Amino acid sequence: MMKKLIYTIIILSFISCQQDKIGFVDNIKLMDGYQEKIDVESKFKAKAEAMNKKRDSISQAFQLEYQALQTKAQSWSQKKAQEELGLLQQRSQFLGQQLQQEEQQLQSEGQTEMDSVVRTAKREIQAFGKANGYTYILTGGEGGSVLYGVEAKDLTTEILKILNDKYKK
Repeated sequence: MMKKLIYTIIILSFISCQQDKIGFVDNIKLMDGYQEKIDVESKFKAKAEAMNKKRDSISQAFQLEYQALQTKAQSWSQKKAQEELGLLQQRSQFLGQQLQQEEQQLQSEGQTEMDSVVRTAKREIQAFGKANGYTYILTGGEGGSVLYGVEAKDLTTEILKILNDKYKK
């Protein structure tokens, strides 16, 4: 009697395990192929390059101004030369701080947009799972929880197509 009960429990456990529909998504492949993520990265890369050009331009202008001031300072008293160079240094520090704040703001904006992209992908994965009867959809790729998965259970391509199709709209 006890053996039959144990076998029944094992069989029921086996059957219930087989009823769970499980798939996985390779997060890295998904995000690398997601056009919205690519566009966000591209936009902020262009902004970062513009910021670097601005920084370089300001740096060159200060370099030229410093050289011109050094030449003029040769005919000035030491006190006046120190005052003028000190004022230039203060302006340089102030602009450096402004540029640093702008860079931090740009990074913050980029992170906010990227977080939004990730939330969109997660919502789409959840919707896909519900619509297709999945009990679990696991994460794969770097830092994911799937160390191995049968290709037939890899939902990355399907979900990536859905994400990109919705993004195009």
